Amino acid sequence: MSETVDLIEELDLSFHPLTQKLWHDFELLFGRHGACGGCWCMFWKLRGREYDESKGDTARQMQKSVVDSKTVPGLMAYSEGYPVGWVAIEPRSAYPRLAHSRTLKPVDDQEVWSITCFFVEKKHRHKGITVELLKAAANYVKEQGGKIVEGYPVDVKKEEPPPFVFTGTASAFKQAGFEEVARNSPARPIFRYLIK
Repeated sequence: MSETVDLIEELDLSFHPLTQKLWHDFELLFGRHGACGGCWCMFWKLRGREYDESKGDTARQMQKSVVDSKTVPGLMAYSEGYPVGWVAIEPRSAYPRLAHSRTLKPVDDQEVWSITCFFVEKKHRHKGITVELLKAAANYVKEQGGKIVEGYPVDVKKEEPPPFVFTGTASAFKQAGFEEVARNSPARPIFRYLIK
């Protein structure tokens, strides 16, 4: 058995959609600084200046408004009742920044759910949690009646600092059973998982 599998079994992970009931856990996981530079996972939902001007508490309030509206923006991962990870997963139409990206333009006209972001608590990184979050996201989409899950990882050739791989790595997507379907930029492939 591989070391990663051993680590995952030790963590005994569970996954839950982010709802109002879990908002405090989301704040706990993201910390005072809102994960990556005050993003609060709003990067893909806001464009250009709007995002730059919203980082920090404004972005936190915006994300809270999404959750308060009963929209589920993603899944939380827990280990022993403690929040350790996050994956953003919604229909592609929920992410305006994607709609204006040449690198990540639509592959075709099929409806897809997009995985846009991951955040794993520092002491739980490099234990395979991202791969498990990907699998959980695909299961969640299946439960919602979706057919295609899409992601936009970074194809890293060397170890990158975590903030630069917030969309995940190509290797994690491959491990979770996703396949590359397009590449409009050398380091930014598009991966898909087809739900059967």
